[in-house]
Amino acid sequence: QVKLVESGGGLVQPGGSLRLSCAASGLTAGSYASGWFRQAPGKEREFVATISWTGGSTLYGDSVKGRFTISRDSDMNTVYLQMNDLKAEDTAVYYCAFTAAHKIVVVTGGHLYDHWGQGTQVTVSS
Repeated sequence: QVKLVESGGGLVQPGGSLRLSCAASGLTAGSYASGWFRQAPGKEREFVATISWTGGSTLYGDSVKGRFTISRDSDMNTVYLQMNDLKAEDTAVYYCAFTAAHKIVVVTGGHLYDHWGQGTQVTVSS
């Protein structure tokens, strides 16, 4: 059974930084694309970033380009989201997701992901 556990969320002032982690366990042999999504109260889930299994391909949502960086650990099962220059509008619950995919593929559609974490709250406020 695949399990994803996010960590690293918290309260940060505008302009600050946080690094979220997503540790996956129970993955069967193969390659997986990973993504980060977020959902603010009263809003729809929003795509944030995705990374291929090899780590060589990444894509970002327009609202986070240039501020957020997605990366994958060498063990392939841990994915990070480095968030810099945080703004109040970044406040949301952040979710990581994994889905089986070719090793160079990135996946932006949330409906295409099979496995989700429980989410971690990020609050940006002074």
